[in-house]
Amino acid sequence: MQAITPTNLPAETSPRQMPHTLSVYVNNRPGVLMRICQVFARRGFNIDSLVVSQGRDARFSRITIGLTGDPEGLEQIVKQVAKLIDVIHCSEHTLDNSVTKEMVLIKIRCSPNERSQALQITEHFSGKTVDLTPVSMIVMITGDSPKLDSAVAMFSQFEIIETVRTGKVVMARGQQPT
Repeated sequence: MQAITPTNLPAETSPRQMPHTLSVYVNNRPGVLMRICQVFARRGFNIDSLVVSQGRDARFSRITIGLTGDPEGLEQIVKQVAKLIDVIHCSEHTLDNSVTKEMVLIKIRCSPNERSQALQITEHFSGKTVDLTPVSMIVMITGDSPKLDSAVAMFSQFEIIETVRTGKVVMARGQQPT
């Protein structure tokens, strides 16, 4: 997996608008997510994806935030979020120190004659068929953002009825805590 650097960014991304992934471990209480999101809004960062789930201990939740913004301002945001009530810790994860995955469900309209081609695309992306009817199918694919973007592009040769995509989930590599 190649790291994103200012020299290999997509054309629409400037070095001042780098993608970032944060993990925030919080007390599982009402209002915590709202307070965290307000910090990002006040600092002009756009949240691109947001995943919140209960931790192994039901008293805590993990919030994974995919966002775009100026790397110089991100350090300040991490410090501000870490100071909030109910935040246990907040850290940024890079491609080098973590594993980041997403999932997409793609519902396509396809006739029985087109099904083998759709199944080949599914297999190519290591996906799984999770629903099949005489006129449609739902495919589930997991991976990094570029892989999911490519899969959706390949399925666009069929009529895509709808897509549902999760946000990023992240886990630190090795002994580092997420």
